Amino acid sequence: MHITILKESEIRQCVALNPTSIAAVEEAFTALFQGKATTPIMSIPVPDHHGEMHVKSAYIQGFDSFAVKIASGFFDNPKRGLPSGSGLMLLFHSETGFPQAVLLDNGYLTHVRTGAAGAIAAKYLAREDIHTVGILGAGRQARFQLLALQQVRRFQRVLVYARDPEHVRAYIADMQAHLGGIPIEPAPDAETLVRQSDIVITTTPSTTPIVRAEWLHPGLHITAVGADNGYKQELYPEVLARADRRVCDLKTQVFRLGEHMFALKAGLLTENDPVDELGELTAGVKLGRTSPDEITVCDLTGVGIQDTAIALLAYRKAKEAGLGLVIGS
Repeated sequence: MHITILKESEIRQCVALNPTSIAAVEEAFTALFQGKATTPIMSIPVPDHHGEMHVKSAYIQGFDSFAVKIASGFFDNPKRGLPSGSGLMLLFHSETGFPQAVLLDNGYLTHVRTGAAGAIAAKYLAREDIHTVGILGAGRQARFQLLALQQVRRFQRVLVYARDPEHVRAYIADMQAHLGGIPIEPAPDAETLVRQSDIVITTTPSTTPIVRAEWLHPGLHITAVGADNGYKQELYPEVLARADRRVCDLKTQVFRLGEHMFALKAGLLTENDPVDELGELTAGVKLGRTSPDEITVCDLTGVGIQDTAIALLAYRKAKEAGLGLVIGS
């Protein structure tokens, strides 16, 4: 038995946030809707150090391998000069269960697959004629979400808001080079950002809601990425109640871990209220946006099928390129 060990630098050579990675994640969402996937999840809070650890996995029928992803978010790390997210992925053979690869990605693949899910949400739910994009948050996922959106929509302007102005300035400096001259500006507050944007992407680890229902306007799409563990929250529950269309990555999961959980607890939604899954859209069973004035919200909590899809893509590309250290057990 041989195991391939891949470093982050090698993984970055194989996988980028591009149409190939987005298509791989989209295929996985379709398989999830079709009942071809098993998706366990475990979350380990580390409240003493403002941290958390997620363990996600998925076996997808027809895939010759499956991944187990271990990802951390320790949100005081930037004060130490460290990134807030890290982790690795393990790949196993679907027929034998033997380990095939260790992907030392330091959270990179998680950012790619989350960005890909955001791109898929925008592809089906955002208006075609986007002018202004609003990004709430200025961390790594805020960067990946904007790069992902570029793959599926053209836009003319970007607004960004975060509580730390230094983070906003760093974000603007980093992202300006990727936007091809499109202006990116700091918003004075979250309300201004939401009211002036055609699509809003929330990427924060906030434990108190930020976006209010009274800020919504016809044609707005929101992709909410941050709430994924039962205590993080970016949207007031009334936002989901007011939306014309609610979409998520996995319905059973968002009512336990995501923004939908807070709307359920507030008595504004029930688990029987209409909520579509991305897989229904990618499979063509349900339509995406149906009118220019529709207000749409997509609640993303992260599903193991994304990890299996992106890890398998990285492994295959690495094998083709002859990358990685192969060791015998």
